[in-house]
Amino acid sequence: MSASRSETTDPRGPDKPEPDPESESGAGAGGGGGAGRDGGGSDLLAALLDGMDAALCAFDAHGVITHWNREAERILGWSAEEAVGRQGFAGWAVRTADADEVQARLMAVMETPGRQVDEFALLRKDGGRVLIRTQSSGMRGADGKPAGVYSAFSEVHEQIDLERSIALSEALFDDASWGVVLVDVDLRPTVVNGYAARAFGSGRVSVLGRPLGELVVQGVEELEAALHHVLAEGAPKSPAELWVSVPAADGERRRCWRSGFLRLASPLAEEPVPLGVGWMFQDVTESKLAAQEADRLRFRSSQLYRAGRAAAECEDPMEAATVYLDFALAGFADHALIDLVAVERPDGSAAPVRLVRVAETPSGGGSGPGMPVETGGIPVRYMTGHPALQAMDRNGSVRASAPTAASGGSAQAPGAVPSPAWASSRQWPPDSVHALCTVLRSRGRSLGVVTFLRGASRAAFERPDAVYAEDVTIRVAAALDLFEVLSALSD
Repeated sequence: MSASRSETTDPRGPDKPEPDPESESGAGAGGGGGAGRDGGGSDLLAALLDGMDAALCAFDAHGVITHWNREAERILGWSAEEAVGRQGFAGWAVRTADADEVQARLMAVMETPGRQVDEFALLRKDGGRVLIRTQSSGMRGADGKPAGVYSAFSEVHEQIDLERSIALSEALFDDASWGVVLVDVDLRPTVVNGYAARAFGSGRVSVLGRPLGELVVQGVEELEAALHHVLAEGAPKSPAELWVSVPAADGERRRCWRSGFLRLASPLAEEPVPLGVGWMFQDVTESKLAAQEADRLRFRSSQLYRAGRAAAECEDPMEAATVYLDFALAGFADHALIDLVAVERPDGSAAPVRLVRVAETPSGGGSGPGMPVETGGIPVRYMTGHPALQAMDRNGSVRASAPTAASGGSAQAPGAVPSPAWASSRQWPPDSVHALCTVLRSRGRSLGVVTFLRGASRAAFERPDAVYAEDVTIRVAAALDLFEVLSALSD
């Protein structure tokens, strides 16, 4: 018995070919498509049938084959000359035991509205068997009476491959756990799945056809460059990680998308014609930030260890203090200052805290190790409310950043041009934009303040930076405390 399945689908099938009187009588048996050679219309019909991607055969009202195209010949091996004019499939394209059942099911659709799907096991010309899936529909003549049946068929495994491809596409654009975006040659999204729409902070429909610059605030140049490369050169060999900023309710969100790209080409063109790019991505921001933080902690721990080894070889405690700062500055800040509390008045009267600069790194665009500063004990002219003085009052850390020129109150963004007046008024190098002041504590006393400074190319100091600075300052304070003790003894 043959494997079979049938179902009735929507009655609106494809356009049915007009019945050809010569075809119905078997006169077209010699044609490539089985059509009669009665004029240009029949030639056109034969050419259309032979150019179809699906195999097609047709039967007249008596079950005689009238049409047989080249795709049917490719699948079963029987030519149009061998097939057209035969009474059904019995004795040549189907086993004798199955012939009556197959013929009955094919011809039954002639009396049934709509289209019927069946699966049959047919025979190839070489004797092999092939399981095919057919879509059959009845034809009616000019008088409205049943005139025959036409059937389009293909190998079941090819149909299953097509269904799998369609199912895969639908799954990718509905339930995928990564973003999928189809971009046309103008770099505008044409299809977006739910994951990608959420990543953009928009709906699936609202992003379609919009320029990428409206969906991505920062990083759009890198994204467009990657898409242009794929259109011109093809897909890269490995995924790429793109850092972008997308709009959010509270401003912007900085995200890292691990992206893969595929160039889409039309399968119907003789030459590859790009249709666009398939872009798939996953948001790996959290894992990237965690990895960066782990790398930062390892590097800073290594720097503290190396600083301790180097400081232990310094005979001068002041030199040891600057060595700690030199190692701490790597990858952390651009400048560092050490201010110590001025000597108390001999009469012991209360007075505001005064700080004296004792060491600093080169400023004015230069770089190098921290060096002692000869000030003759003259205090630094810090204004009231200066971050260094606040750190002394709080016995903790204080962070500060230059305000923007527009708002006058918010912190400078990385890459913004700093205002030299803001830094100069605080007795810092003119290129300073971000500051972190930490108090020097040793033996229960506040010895002074260490100030770390960053330029406009760096981000503002954050809480983890303050923790690291405090760890460095503890070591610097121990060295400076020893320096004061030795200085008192020498006096």
